Amino acid sequence: MTEDEVRLRAFAMPIHSPAFPPGPYHFVDREYLIITYRTDPAALAKVVPAPLVVAEPVVKFEFINMPDSTGFGHYCESGQVIPVALDGEQGGFVLSMFLNDHPPIAAGRELWGFPKKLGQPELRVHTDTLMGTLDYSDFRVATGSMGFKHQALDPEKIAAALAAPSYLLKVIPHVDGTPRICELVRYRLTDIHIKGAWSGPGALDLRDHALAPVADLPVLEVLSTVHILADLTLPLGSVVHDYLAR
Repeated sequence: MTEDEVRLRAFAMPIHSPAFPPGPYHFVDREYLIITYRTDPAALAKVVPAPLVVAEPVVKFEFINMPDSTGFGHYCESGQVIPVALDGEQGGFVLSMFLNDHPPIAAGRELWGFPKKLGQPELRVHTDTLMGTLDYSDFRVATGSMGFKHQALDPEKIAAALAAPSYLLKVIPHVDGTPRICELVRYRLTDIHIKGAWSGPGALDLRDHALAPVADLPVLEVLSTVHILADLTLPLGSVVHDYLAR
């Protein structure tokens, strides 16, 4: 390859067989179980980076099934999102994500800075219960449950919530181990079409694990539980703060 060819093909690694294709990335029948709970504000203060401001001492624990996603196939993910504000605008800081599929792990980390690690999440219906689970290294670290479709929700309000900005802390080291990229990234979901949204009674159990520390933000009280089915697009993001800028 010439140097021009290297630059032209430099989208993802490995350059001769990229782990993921270029976007846009569209999702069909993306299904969420989101359990919002109250937690320890002191624990939140330790993990939310400035200049983000914690909006309230709550966490959204998400289980997501994605059966039809551009370039990524069928996979599941699970993680924690913390309501925050930046310059007065409400959004969410994505603290942790665990997936069972390599291409979205690689793309998420390299493009946007999603905090993705390999795990074994699952979301499915068990008779009358919507059940989300997350295993890490063969150990159950999270179990979420919800009564299946007990009460319908306003799709416009759900779409507005999904369209709110989300924030990521993107870190890529230099070859000597020092930080080369350390940025706060913002993205917004687009083309959101809500096919259904429901609430119901919910519960969440988190277990301690050294490498999947979801229980570091303890469940003090479950506040709400939401089940969503939607089509949407994940566009690329923008840098809103550079921690290395002088």
